[in-house]
Amino acid sequence: MSGAILLAVLSSHEARAEFTVCNQTLDVVNLAVGQKVDNADQTDGWWTIGANQCVNVIREELTNRYIYIYATDVFGHATLTGSTEMCIDRRRFSIRGIDECWQRGHIAARFLEVDTLEQVRWTFFLTGSNP
Repeated sequence: MSGAILLAVLSSHEARAEFTVCNQTLDVVNLAVGQKVDNADQTDGWWTIGANQCVNVIREELTNRYIYIYATDVFGHATLTGSTEMCIDRRRFSIRGIDECWQRGHIAARFLEVDTLEQVRWTFFLTGSNP
């Protein structure tokens, strides 16, 4: 019986769920991520992802169907945008709430909505042809 429990623990550890972003461009990108945390919208950044590299940006099991991402090049110019406005800062940040970014001293940016189809693990491939 204890062998079965150990196997279950090892299996669950190996099957760790996460949200991974793989940069398949030739440029370094800086990535910000938005998601619901404790029933509130939250954005976090920055992750620097080298060309042809992957980074686990959410290390725990995904509980949100939609994850939001925004990317810039090393000069701060947007390389991946969408239609969902959320807040970012120039330096490393964790911001609760997505309303009134400017009034709260943050920068408004348009994040791309990624539908994870309610999976617990998802990989997003950043290419030169992303919307």
